[in-house]
Amino acid sequence: MTHIPGIVITGASGRMGQMLIKTVTDSDQARLVGVVERTGHDWIGRDVGEAMGGAPRGVTVTDDPLEAFAQAQAVIDFTAPEATLEFAALAAQARCVHVIGTTGMTDEQIAALEPASRHAVIVRAGNMSLGVNLLVQLTKKVAAALDEDFDIEVIEGHHHHKVDAPSGTALMLGEAAAEGRGVKLADVSDRGRDGITGARKRGDIGFHAIRGGDIVGEHDVLFAAPGERIVLRHLATDRAIFARGALKAALWGQGKAPGQYDMVDVLGL
Repeated sequence: MTHIPGIVITGASGRMGQMLIKTVTDSDQARLVGVVERTGHDWIGRDVGEAMGGAPRGVTVTDDPLEAFAQAQAVIDFTAPEATLEFAALAAQARCVHVIGTTGMTDEQIAALEPASRHAVIVRAGNMSLGVNLLVQLTKKVAAALDEDFDIEVIEGHHHHKVDAPSGTALMLGEAAAEGRGVKLADVSDRGRDGITGARKRGDIGFHAIRGGDIVGEHDVLFAAPGERIVLRHLATDRAIFARGALKAALWGQGKAPGQYDMVDVLGL
């Protein structure tokens, strides 16, 4: 029996799913022991390597997540909110570390993770990269240092396939700015401007979403006051950074007490 943690990847056929599969199989710190796709998908029953157009990897795609999780020490999940809630319950049942990179979750869906976190480790983040999590901490510090003379705008760009907006990372940045200011994001968030909207409300945190081409991920936090602007920026050019961060989280969670964690915990920030 090997001591190297076994990892299951959900949403195997997606861009992130395939990147995660490659990242795990290329790692000498983890083993790929299962891959999961939705019932009816044409990858079900096939070797995942062959399904991806390459050599066999010895792992068959399944639509039975509990069976897959039972063989694993961690699950990495970049899917959809409803699927993630189902996976959370099953990962807790299997006592697997559940790494969640799913975005677009509502506050109610995030709260619904609490029962699972009493039995297993959950690491959830809107973005798994080191650079973005450093940007989150910087945003909090800058927002705390500047008063409301500085308007805050979060501008994010992603590929045209992305289905949610603002991005999970943009919301992380907005939450950090609000925390730095000592306010609740829900009370100051401004997500829609169209037509005659009136002057910008002092203290609001604005969001803007760009969708186009194959943009991996671009995030700016703009602090704008009369006569000066401060821009904090992160550009992602390869989604492998998210896969590496997710694997780091899966390994970090081994042996930790049940509960909810984020990448700030994983990275020791």
